[in-house]
Amino acid sequence: MTDLSTRQGPAIRPAIRPAIDWEHVSRLAAGAVMLVIALVIIVLPLYALLSQSFEDHQGNFVGLANFVSYAKDPILRQSLINSLWVAALTVCIVVPLGFLYSYALTRSCMPLRGLFKGIALLPILAPSLLPAIALIYIFGNQGYLKWLMFGNSIYGPVGIIMAQVFHCFPFVVLIMTTALATADARLYEAAETLNTSRWRIFWTITFPGARYGLINASFVVFTTAIVDFGIAKVIGGKFNMLAVDVYRQIIGQANFQMGAVIGVILLLPAVLTFVVERITYKHQTSQLTSRAVMLQPKRSPRFDRTMLLAVALLAIPILGIIGTAIFASFVTLWPYNLAFSFNNFNFGAFDPGGWLSYWNSVEMAAWTALFGTIMAFTGAYLTEKHRKGSQVMLGYHIVAMVPLAVPGIVLGLGYVFFFNMPSNPLNFIYGTMIIMVLCTIGHYYTVPHLMALTALKQIDAEFEAASQALGVSFWTTLRRVTIPISIPAIIDMATYFFVNAMTTVAGVIFIYASTTKVASIAVVALNDTGDEGAACAMAMMILYTSAGVKLLQVIVTRLLLRGQQQWRSNLREA
Repeated sequence: MTDLSTRQGPAIRPAIRPAIDWEHVSRLAAGAVMLVIALVIIVLPLYALLSQSFEDHQGNFVGLANFVSYAKDPILRQSLINSLWVAALTVCIVVPLGFLYSYALTRSCMPLRGLFKGIALLPILAPSLLPAIALIYIFGNQGYLKWLMFGNSIYGPVGIIMAQVFHCFPFVVLIMTTALATADARLYEAAETLNTSRWRIFWTITFPGARYGLINASFVVFTTAIVDFGIAKVIGGKFNMLAVDVYRQIIGQANFQMGAVIGVILLLPAVLTFVVERITYKHQTSQLTSRAVMLQPKRSPRFDRTMLLAVALLAIPILGIIGTAIFASFVTLWPYNLAFSFNNFNFGAFDPGGWLSYWNSVEMAAWTALFGTIMAFTGAYLTEKHRKGSQVMLGYHIVAMVPLAVPGIVLGLGYVFFFNMPSNPLNFIYGTMIIMVLCTIGHYYTVPHLMALTALKQIDAEFEAASQALGVSFWTTLRRVTIPISIPAIIDMATYFFVNAMTTVAGVIFIYASTTKVASIAVVALNDTGDEGAACAMAMMILYTSAGVKLLQVIVTRLLLRGQQQWRSNLREA
């Protein structure tokens, strides 16, 4: 008989705890940090703005009372009407002109296409104040072409619309050249085989294919024209616009509640634009399939000459406005003493800060480019490569898309309400360069985020898979593989942040201090004191700096691409 007392059952082993995936934890932690930063610089200021619009001066909730007060004020109501019809008329003018310009660049073989595209994009490098100031020199009371106004004043809706057309033109060209650059040549060949007229081909093939781009361009221009502050401030005269009303309510009357209400109203067109863009995007069909043949324009001397003439006529006003600004910045005293002089660049004679505003702009743009690029690329990398169902990164991606529908003046106003609260632990950054950098990063965050996502999607996932198989950490792959391959995109992102930080006005108009005043704000101040020559000179310094950085970007990118192509060629040979 077996002694049961001596029988031993199977050995009971202690449960082995699975090892903690510290790399996964670090990615989650990094994603959470990115989400918190995005919430602080984007969402919470907007929430503070919305809250302020529903409160009275004592901070008590009053519901829609502030909006009712706005609707009862005939002056404020007229500003809304003025902004809407000015923006609509700007769309009706600039979108057809931009479409024609883009059509000539993409569908003809006219000479100097690269040069004319560069001319069309010049307004991006200048603050919106520059065309307004230049138009005063051209059509103002002392303008050299004032006779073309036939006794009418440039101050008001005429000047605003003319300056807005200049300011918005490059946005339309960028969108429409992209829309028109991709087309299936087989459709055009079939139409030509059937002896279809060029006009019918345009309306049945070209126009439907570019419809999505036209809708996007129209809404971008409409929103930009409504929310722009600089143009209306400089050349608007007594013609009231919403963006200027915000400034008057906050700076002139210290009526923060009404300023918040107008800020919410300014937010609506941008949100509507975003929603319509998403809806039209879902209904947009692909222009190129796997069997498509890229359309290459054919030489047609008559058509090419016509397109060259049209583009040249549209380029003349752009060069004329910028040329006038350059000339005015070197004139001793317009129009009485046209002698060449550098007096307008002696900013200390017009502003106690002198050149400090310009160097503040360079500093702010540099910090914005550095930290904005790091944040946008890191966040996009975690969003794209962190595949383990992270809801944190999904939330981050949604927040990163919000600035696309938020005007700069609205976000800047939200920064006043959020960071100026004594109870906010971040209150200490109010009035410093830090808050201006954060606001600028938040304002322009979406486009670099999308640029980084686009670049990362082009990198094969096998790099991460191979690194994981070899035991290489996620972060090491980022540092040694992903970043080197993505350098051209990173340079593009940094340049985008830098140029926009140099030219921004509305985003920082409420949050600068005397020691952090930037060049674009100095242009507004100089114009207010009647020193148009100095204002023009400061605006041109912004343009010169932005153009220099853009040129540097082109040179560095070409050198890097040449090096990468050599590396790829060596890899193929091996």
